[in-house]
Amino acid sequence: MTWIRTIDFDKAEGKLKRLYDRVKGPGDNVDNIMLAHSLRPHSMEGHMALYKNVLHHADNTVEKWFLEALGVFVSHQNQCDYCVDHHFEGMKRLLQDEKRSAQIWEALTAAHFEIAFSQKEVEAFRYARRLTLTPVEVGAPEVESLRDLGWTDGEILEINQVVAYFNYANRTVLGLGVSTEGDNLGLSPGDSSDPDNWQHH
Repeated sequence: MTWIRTIDFDKAEGKLKRLYDRVKGPGDNVDNIMLAHSLRPHSMEGHMALYKNVLHHADNTVEKWFLEALGVFVSHQNQCDYCVDHHFEGMKRLLQDEKRSAQIWEALTAAHFEIAFSQKEVEAFRYARRLTLTPVEVGAPEVESLRDLGWTDGEILEINQVVAYFNYANRTVLGLGVSTEGDNLGLSPGDSSDPDNWQHH
């Protein structure tokens, strides 16, 4: 599951066990990206808090399916199959529309965003691509383009944080050899109103 040693759910004790109980899904399954942190529970706690607050918080105003789509695109750019597989399934669960999901998949993997998205949404993906691949080239004009197409500054912050989070998560996965073996794909924290509820459904 990873290139480093991890501690299984049934072997966990103390703080690690408490964190596993918070993050587990059906059948006491803990996603491998979280297991990868098991030798340093404080880093798992930080990762999960960032993930929950950036992607699954009730105060976000950008639709959750679109934030997931941004994560799929960033992960595809980074060739992080683990996050692509997890979050495309999560996006599909939110949309409940196989045809639309297939259209989005084609748009994201070919980087032909106009196939599936409005011009406003396309600009968010262009920003995500530049921030992922050439971050030093991002400047005020990119933010102004987002604003001109109708994104509020708060929504631009949400987009920025999702892109930044997925770059972090992708590098965690790719740098530690995390695989999807044994994971339940597409689960996510269901209770956006409670930032402390990390249970995956």
